[in-house]
Parts: sequence; structure tokens; C-alpha cells
Amino acid sequence: MRLLFTITLLFILSTTTWSQDSMGKLNTKDSSFSTRKHIPSTATKRSAMIPGWGQIYNKQYWKLPLVYGLLAVPAATYVYNNDMYTKTKFAYEARFKEANGDPSDVSKIDPLIKNLSASSLQSYRNIFRKDRDYSIMWMVLAWGINVVDATVSGHLKEFDISNDLSMKIQPHYQPQFQQTGISLQFQFKNHSSR
Repeated sequence: MRLLFTITLLFILSTTTWSQDSMGKLNTKDSSFSTRKHIPSTATKRSAMIPGWGQIYNKQYWKLPLVYGLLAVPAATYVYNNDMYTKTKFAYEARFKEANGDPSDVSKIDPLIKNLSASSLQSYRNIFRKDRDYSIMWMVLAWGINVVDATVSGHLKEFDISNDLSMKIQPHYQPQFQQTGISLQFQFKNHSSR
């Protein structure tokens, strides 16, 4: 745990760079600050490693509760279903041993399921195992949604929504095929002095 904390701390501290000029003064206007661009693949990698880290990189902090809420539901259902699966599995095995003449484990059965028959316990065991496996699948799916969201948001981070965009709709005729149609022309005015 200490190693993970140290690596995380060093990574966070390495992203902020400071330099000194020849006189020993601290120069905070480094060229790396002005040319640093948003890299969508970084958001993807971070979100794949730790859920929500890509959203933090995209500066979308409001999505963190949504990400962890989305991941908490299958995690909680996994814990519940796994607990009930182990209880019903033990109870079924105890009832099976009891039917074969060995009632030693019947007293260890959970009180909630003590009055169920062996066939009912077998059915519940199978249901809880299936639901536990579905919980794992939903967890993987939720993690994937987290990664996709970070990737899409990373790509749209520097999307231009200024008034310098225009679109023209014009009729179009192709004489080779003798077909008419509509053509859309997009014009992007590039401002290189950002």
C-alpha cells in the first residue's frame, strides 16, 4: 500500500514542472505549460487502470459519483449473492450428508435457511451462483462504460464550438451518372493565434 501511495504521489508531483534560470530565480513560465495538450488516450488508459481517473484527467469531477455509483451496484450485488451462495451451498451439502446418515453439520446451517429442504437449497444455490456471475459481468460492463465515457469526453475536450463554423447546403448534379442530390459543405475558419 505504501508503494502504491508513493508511486501515485511521485506521478502527481512529476506532472507539475518548475525550472530555474541561470540566476537561481524560480521561473514558472515554462514552455511545457503553454504547449501541453489534452491527450484522449491518456484519459482512456487512466480510466482503464482506476475508475474515474480518466474523468479527473478530463476535469469532469462531477462524473465521479456517477462512475462509483455505477460500479457500486454490481459490487454490492456480488457481495450479497456470493454470501448467500456460500450459505446455501453449505446448507445443501449438510442436508445431503444428513440424508446419508451424517447429521453433524445441520446445526451449523444459517437460521434463515435452516427450514428449507435439500431440493430448495439446491435451487437457491444455483440461483445465487448465477446472480453472482451476472454481477461480475455487470461490473466489467460498468467499468467498460467508464472507459468509453473518458475516451469520448477526452476526444471532445478540445472540440471547437465557436461561431467560426459554417455549413452550406447546395444542390448538386453528377453528369456521369445523371443524378441530382444535395451537397453539404463545411467550412472551418482556423485561428492559429490561440
